[in-house]
Amino acid sequence: MEKMKTIKIFLLITFTTLFLGSCDFDDDGYSLSDAWIGFGLTDNVSENGDSFIIRMDDGSVLYPVANQIPWFDIEEDQRLLVNFTVLGDKNVSGNNKEYYVRINQLKEILYKGIFEITPETEDSIGNDPIHVVDAWLVDSLLTFELRYYGNSQVHYINLVKQPGTPTAADEPIELELRHNNRNDAPYMPMTAFVTFKLNALKIEGKSSTSFKVTGVDFNDGTYKDTGVFEYGNN
Repeated sequence: MEKMKTIKIFLLITFTTLFLGSCDFDDDGYSLSDAWIGFGLTDNVSENGDSFIIRMDDGSVLYPVANQIPWFDIEEDQRLLVNFTVLGDKNVSGNNKEYYVRINQLKEILYKGIFEITPETEDSIGNDPIHVVDAWLVDSLLTFELRYYGNSQVHYINLVKQPGTPTAADEPIELELRHNNRNDAPYMPMTAFVTFKLNALKIEGKSSTSFKVTGVDFNDGTYKDTGVFEYGNN
């Protein structure tokens, strides 16, 4: 069974039509023509959403001082795919990686907890095939890059477990990646990102929980992966 990878962001994903620069954060200077893309969570959001920071998956913290899309509705603890340009260092020393940035584009990422499946919800949760392109675990956040086929319907994607509080005897905790295509016509290949919070897997008296994930892939394939959720400060 392949070990779940921890991916260091920044992912070089094409995001709208903006071109990405190839500079590193350790460069002596920054250019307004350079951009980076990564996943993060919003924090310290002001009441009107004008002021906020983004805690990125690689541990860096972004302090937006310019925003190209001021109409985007920012909320607290919002999972985002961020396209940004570094304008300068705020505090880059030791383990601190804080940057003043310009926000170029934002895309909200589906962000939810683990669903406890029951006989009553078995049908609605679906079991349609879906392909896992990649998966990475950062703190309590398990993120999937997924491929599936669809047309016009919103698809439902969930990470499910059996009801009840997990114990050490249950490890590795069994999770299922479930997909309900809602009878959507399979006309076009589609890509989606979804992040699941693993806090429901915490076991009293422990500092980590081992788990395994399975799912139904296309062509009668099966997705299998494993991971360890380290609680830390989560």
